[in-house]
Amino acid sequence: MAAEAPPQAVLNDPPRRANLDEGPALVMVNSKCRLGRGALPATLAALETRGIPIAGSHRLSKQKSMERVLQQALESGVRRILIGGGDGTLNAAMRFLLGRDVTLGVLPLGTGNDFARSLGIPPTLDEACDIIAAGYTARVDVGLANGRPFLNAASLGLATAIAKRLTPELKRRVGKLAYPVAAVAELWEHQPFHVRMKTDRGELALDVLQLVVGNGRYHGAGNMVTPDATLDDHCLDAYTIAAPSSESGREGTGLGHMQDLSTLARIALSLRRGEHVSHPAVTSVRSAHLDVHAEPPQDINADGELIGRTPVRFELAPAALRVYAPAPTTH
Repeated sequence: MAAEAPPQAVLNDPPRRANLDEGPALVMVNSKCRLGRGALPATLAALETRGIPIAGSHRLSKQKSMERVLQQALESGVRRILIGGGDGTLNAAMRFLLGRDVTLGVLPLGTGNDFARSLGIPPTLDEACDIIAAGYTARVDVGLANGRPFLNAASLGLATAIAKRLTPELKRRVGKLAYPVAAVAELWEHQPFHVRMKTDRGELALDVLQLVVGNGRYHGAGNMVTPDATLDDHCLDAYTIAAPSSESGREGTGLGHMQDLSTLARIALSLRRGEHVSHPAVTSVRSAHLDVHAEPPQDINADGELIGRTPVRFELAPAALRVYAPAPTTH
């Protein structure tokens, strides 16, 4: 099998070298994420080799402990927060960093690592530390779902149901295969739902299998929201997958379920390349905000975590987070 190509940064504005002394860094590693159990010593060694001073280091497994450590560090004036974990770990920490004069460093140790992928951060610890040491930073938007921040994407329907099946045990056992394993299990049970969306360009009403609302370009371990989405465009990008069984009047029947499965399978094959937006069952939307109602009410998944139920208002906090990002390429 060919090696996966390094991710390319998808930002409108190129990262800029920080012209300030940010001082020592706080390092936190989530020991429960896929690669986090023994990662702290290697992380500290890599940062020390690159001359990055450390204000404190912590190997944590509970969210409340992480929040307490973050609060104490911010109150003491720490301005560099380096976090090892997946998208869920970053989501839990990020709300403490919004609007502050601090820089987030991403150490991609999770299963999906979609935020790192959107920034163009490679999936190895050494390369991620190289990016932090180089000192280039970017300002990125943060999505809000009923006021709850998210970095990558929020979803209703199939992606949310799959997230429920992605237990920590499954992620540790099968690694990157956890997403397809959970997806196959869920496909046989998933049912369509009716969604009404109000955007800044009008309203839509559809019977769908899934709705994904993205701040960044990627969700679900490398699937694209839309090929044009970026973390700093001050817009949300969304797509829905319509339910063919609803249009044919076969909803709830065995034949209708097979229609839906067939559509999902074809779209799934194109998600990683962003070609799904040209499929007739897919509707893509770009808007500064979306108000979403669903019938029956749906659970909301944001960055892999369940955060509530519909109705939900999606909006943005523009340029609310400063992050380390790869140096801009020169031609």
